[in-house]
Amino acid sequence: MATSVVGKEVTRVDGRLKVTGRAAYAVDHPIENLAYGVPVASAIGSGKITGIDASVAEKMPGVLAVMHHGNTEPIFRTAEPFERDSHPGENRPPFEDDVVYYYGQFVALVVANTLQQAQEAARHVKVSYDAKKPLISLDDPGAETKPTRRHYTRGDADAAFASAPVKVDATYVIPTETHNAMEMHGSIAVWKDGKFTLYETTQGVMNHQGVISQMLGVPVENVHVVSPFCGGGFGSKLFPWPQSPLAALAARTLGRPVQVTVPRSLMFTTTGHRPETEQHVRLGATQDGKLLAIAHEAKNQTSPMNDYVEGCTEPTPFLYSCPNVTAVQSLVTLNIGTPTSMRGPGTTPGMFALDSAMDELAVKLNIDPLELRLRNYAEKDESSNRPFSSKHLRECYQTGAEKFGWSKRNPKVGSMRDGNEILGWGMATCTWGAYRGGAQARVRLSADGRARVSCATQDIGTGTYTVMAEIVSDKTGIPLDRVDAVLGDSSLPPGPTSGGSSATATIVSAVAQASMSVMDDLFKLAVHTEKSPFNGADSASLVMSSGRVHKKGESPESGVPFEQLLKLRRIAALEQEAKTGGAPGREKYSMHSFGAQFIEVGWDPGIARLRVRRTLTVMDAGRIINKKAGGNQILGAVVMGIGMAMLEETVYDPRNGKPVNNNYADYLVATNADVPEQEVIFLEYPDLAIGEYGARGIGEIGLTGVASAIAMATYHATGVRVRELPIRVEKLLESRV
Repeated sequence: MATSVVGKEVTRVDGRLKVTGRAAYAVDHPIENLAYGVPVASAIGSGKITGIDASVAEKMPGVLAVMHHGNTEPIFRTAEPFERDSHPGENRPPFEDDVVYYYGQFVALVVANTLQQAQEAARHVKVSYDAKKPLISLDDPGAETKPTRRHYTRGDADAAFASAPVKVDATYVIPTETHNAMEMHGSIAVWKDGKFTLYETTQGVMNHQGVISQMLGVPVENVHVVSPFCGGGFGSKLFPWPQSPLAALAARTLGRPVQVTVPRSLMFTTTGHRPETEQHVRLGATQDGKLLAIAHEAKNQTSPMNDYVEGCTEPTPFLYSCPNVTAVQSLVTLNIGTPTSMRGPGTTPGMFALDSAMDELAVKLNIDPLELRLRNYAEKDESSNRPFSSKHLRECYQTGAEKFGWSKRNPKVGSMRDGNEILGWGMATCTWGAYRGGAQARVRLSADGRARVSCATQDIGTGTYTVMAEIVSDKTGIPLDRVDAVLGDSSLPPGPTSGGSSATATIVSAVAQASMSVMDDLFKLAVHTEKSPFNGADSASLVMSSGRVHKKGESPESGVPFEQLLKLRRIAALEQEAKTGGAPGREKYSMHSFGAQFIEVGWDPGIARLRVRRTLTVMDAGRIINKKAGGNQILGAVVMGIGMAMLEETVYDPRNGKPVNNNYADYLVATNADVPEQEVIFLEYPDLAIGEYGARGIGEIGLTGVASAIAMATYHATGVRVRELPIRVEKLLESRV
């Protein structure tokens, strides 16, 4: 009997299309009579437009239009809240008025017959400004801090901290980080017979449909979003950015398809970023390491158009056991483009601060940092007083410590060596919420012996095509190579956005139910069809496995292929759709994934080189549907964490707010040379409170804890406590080792 593909290391079903170049990304679709739009970006960070002279550009060869706030019909704001699938990247539509809020803001769009003609004409659009000095840093004197509604408290953290025998009081800073997905943001808009077709790179085809419907003022059914492949997003493609409504507006204005692609330089300004954060953490503890107080105050940059909160304090109330906790978020409005979610939003920078403070406390107490976490292990969510739906963090610590060899760690700074390198060992906690939303899925069984599963979600490189096919195969036994997964199209049954590590947990239940429903129809057909070997039987006595219908308790070989039953009735296909909602245990349990990072760095003071030598990640993330894709998710997240800890920083020119390193050469990310030996271990305890398969999302959690573990390992090697990322070599030259 065939075994299930769920939980195995399954190769992506869409992999061949990608490696052969046949996967069509947003601007790869062949559209006839396509025109090209090139944005003109503001050259100031704050002020007003006093004039736009497009006279030269308009006369240049191939130019079809120069669009700006003075000559275009309005693009509307969205009216519905995020929960109703209409959330744009920027609340303010492009070309709404003459105000400039940040450097790189789109102030005009040149449309021409060719991309080269549009690029050349865009250089000849002259924009004049009444400029003001922009605010670009949390430390700018004119920047105002405003509170948010995110304020949690239990007990009296201030009083408990004041009287605590041992205290840590430190501030941690993380600079602006930019997503830098390989595929740049791009849109192709086609306007025909009062309807839009948009070819997009997006993490949410349904949300994108809702946004364009409202911004362009057309019924939602007149917007068709197509996104079969997405070349990376990391959160930057969750919501539509200005290029998409501008492409749609241009297509409708000109009556011709228009493509607008965001150049790499403007992906640092107009498509979101992780905002700069400053976090003040105070920990109070007893001499034996029991936490008495946690006070966590975080502030982040936001834009004049949106109040974006980077939820750094989200894990603080529940991660460690402590009777007195306060967690407060605030915002600072700057002349920087609107921030957005970046892999592990909030929790990732929040954990850098909280777990770095825990390591500082461990050093003060002379307690092993792993032991300190165990002494403050939270058996339940103390913020909600609910039990965790499934928590095996203690086992993550223990498994990781044994595999990494943590017991061999000499706690003395600079005491461990390998040749010229001084070794540092660090560890940290990982966590991320376990989320599941609503979805619909359709499963079709065809007389050609194939199955088809469809849902209006998208695959952003995480393996959603394969997961959907795996669930159908698991339920029916039909081999994966006979299951077609279809997604990335808003005309399909509504599906979830690929964000918050929720897509897999959301989709699998709908696909499973649709599979069961269509098999029920098949069984009824089998018992009511003449010449069927099951004619007259009880449909409840039938099951399907290995793609064959057979009686319960008997082998699949005793039955018949499902397609044979369809052919007996001359039916082309059976199809069923299922709709599922949120996690069944969401009201009863606190639902999170957990894990532990163990990292070794090497510091060679002779050549001033710090490198990560090896990493070990142990995850308690529910059932892993595809271990190959799951392991790759964690490995990639750790690589991203190395970049966060040691390399990444977007630097702004204080004169005009321009990102001065807005390219791949100057914005440093981790490359193969920076990636060490890596290992991932999944504990695999299915969390049935989230659904039948017990699968929790893993896209974000692998990034949490990496930066703090590297900073801790760096301190262990050098004696230098880094509280501001990225870790710079010049800071380590102060090493006392």
